[in-house]
Amino acid sequence: MDSKKGLFAGKGEILLAGAIIGLTAVLLQYAGNPANMGVCVACFLRDIAGALGLHRAEPVQYLRPELPAFVLGSLAAAWFGGEFRSRAGSAPVLRFFLGMAAMTGALVFLGCPWRVLLRLAGGDGNALFGFAGLLSGVYVGHRFYKSGFGLSASTHQSTLAGLALPLAAVGLLAARFFLSPDPAAGTLGWLWSSLKGPGAAHAPLLAALGGGLLIGALAQRSRFCTVGSLRELFTLRQTHLIYGVVTFLLAAFIGNLVLGQWHPGFEGQPVAHTASLWNYLGMLVAGLAFALAGGCPGRQLILAGEGSGDAGAFVLGMLTAAALAHNMGWASSPAGPGPNALAAVAVSLAFCLAVGFFNRKTA
Repeated sequence: MDSKKGLFAGKGEILLAGAIIGLTAVLLQYAGNPANMGVCVACFLRDIAGALGLHRAEPVQYLRPELPAFVLGSLAAAWFGGEFRSRAGSAPVLRFFLGMAAMTGALVFLGCPWRVLLRLAGGDGNALFGFAGLLSGVYVGHRFYKSGFGLSASTHQSTLAGLALPLAAVGLLAARFFLSPDPAAGTLGWLWSSLKGPGAAHAPLLAALGGGLLIGALAQRSRFCTVGSLRELFTLRQTHLIYGVVTFLLAAFIGNLVLGQWHPGFEGQPVAHTASLWNYLGMLVAGLAFALAGGCPGRQLILAGEGSGDAGAFVLGMLTAAALAHNMGWASSPAGPGPNALAAVAVSLAFCLAVGFFNRKTA
């Protein structure tokens, strides 16, 4: 959540960027992505983990092109804007485990902060509890920052180090484009691909790629970040980034109304459950982990595209937890939280609190 100014960093520009990102997410849903999940970094990383065979939950396996495209869109915008900086070394192991904690909470809630907004924009009342949890988690992170929290500074790295995650994104997209699908077997070459469930719902390849590149470039130039906007509001009493979040929500809401995707209520919402306490606790943990790491998962992908190896470590932690959540039974489903959700949330929350406490300058 840096303060650099970019092409879309003015007040009017952040309003426009948020609206475009929100509307793009809704259009991707209309084009075939899961309902109230036009763009969800946590859910899409879970699907990618399934496509790579890291978990075998058959309904959530698909190599989503949007996320590699986020990284490459950010890379292009940062490179041509003179903002690509290869750096790493800011507590990478802690960031990896913060990524795991964030994904744990997100998969208990069933969505990242962007999906909290998209679920609200689609009429899902359960997301109100997730939003309350997100606010609480970011506020606790804000209190740690007020007491002197900070991870060690990153240092300059080789250009290749900064390009590591973007090159991995290129590899994933190459696999998605060139491997031959076998619909009957539920495979895409050596990748897995769902035959039913959320993993089987996806926008056309070129639409997903184009939408991801657009969002990646806009988010890089505007510094769009849901968690960053809340922390900026709590810490500095500034509203610059929150404008983008508001227009994201409004554009998604209006788009859903126009496209017939607005379905208000609590019961029967797509890829969601009605366990209100767990919706709150999941996003409390996720919000705290994102705040301590310096940004929401979308922002972490954008930073990785800018050359941050620390953000890359966070993303890899999320990918690891996405696999473990299904293999070890703490991910939620529409039926409710997994059997081991309580233990996973408790351990993740304790870890985040320990990171916050022991990395204060006054400690």
